[in-house]
Amino acid sequence: MNTKSVFHGSDIEKICEYYHLKKEEITNFGANVNPLGLPDSVRKAAADHIDVLSSYPDRAYTSLRNVISGYCGAVPDSILPGNGTSELIALLIESRKPKRALILGPTYSEYSRELAFTESTQECYYLRETDDFVLDTDDLCRTLARGDFDLLILCNPNNPTSSAICRENMEQLLTFCQNQDIFVMIDETYVEFAPDVSRITAVPFTERFPDLCVLRGVSKFFAAPGMRLGYAVSGNRDLLRQMKAKQIPWSLNSMGAFAGELLFQDTGYIARTRRLILTERDRMYNALSRSGKYKVYTPYANFILAKILEQEKTAFDVFETCIKNGLMIRDCSSFQSLEGEFIRFCVMMPEDNSRLLDTLLSF
Repeated sequence: MNTKSVFHGSDIEKICEYYHLKKEEITNFGANVNPLGLPDSVRKAAADHIDVLSSYPDRAYTSLRNVISGYCGAVPDSILPGNGTSELIALLIESRKPKRALILGPTYSEYSRELAFTESTQECYYLRETDDFVLDTDDLCRTLARGDFDLLILCNPNNPTSSAICRENMEQLLTFCQNQDIFVMIDETYVEFAPDVSRITAVPFTERFPDLCVLRGVSKFFAAPGMRLGYAVSGNRDLLRQMKAKQIPWSLNSMGAFAGELLFQDTGYIARTRRLILTERDRMYNALSRSGKYKVYTPYANFILAKILEQEKTAFDVFETCIKNGLMIRDCSSFQSLEGEFIRFCVMMPEDNSRLLDTLLSF
């Protein structure tokens, strides 16, 4: 296998330096960000209201929480805004102080990183490729029962597999965890990309299950990673108060709070995003499925995981071929438990997706 560097999905600068490319020449299929970019309405309003930076935001973020409430269907008192989901992950883990955590993997490394700062032990329960990365809920429950865990961490839809736990199985899992005194944290960063959000989101369960917290953000769906706006939803008001008490005051800046309200209310942008992603995702999935060169797994997020079936070709080979054509995908070698050669790429604009398909199918 080739000697290689492993790059994060947002490491465009590092990749350009390594391959002697210019940033503007690269189409980034690795970062999983909505290709439509910021809504024009938010772009213009932010420029017209730049003076909001001269004032502190409302420390309670009352108006923002009301808007988020209308957007996701949770009551305002169950919502805690924060400086991206990264801050909220850290606050939740610090507040819960778990003794033993189980992470559903392969997944985003930040969960493990934050747990490593605590005195808790952590283990992973890995989705199996033989099951097409579809969770066996009964088997996970048996694992939880044997392990004396007090925290379960899920990403739903999951990164990098793009698989998802549907409402019925989630209810079964949450019921089991409630009976076992296991707190559940669900990262729903990609849930708005699901074909039917109501079939995947756990937000409606938050009032029924007090040992549940759902995290969301605007980085991917709303193409605003630099805004650093995330929010936690939980029916456990004591937990939210503990998280708030540990949170840096005004952790979300004035512009983030102002622009965030506009994002959640731009129904035209939301509809355009869903039409683009759902249509193009199906097109790419079907083309690769028919090729015989890749095994692809049913996607619920805005990205697709594919396993390379040709024995002599590696994920790094495909990555390097793509990057030399100005197309940056993710070599999944750095994800634990992905045994085999896997690549991941998100859905971009139709003409870019066609270029990627041509490269992948001709490789």
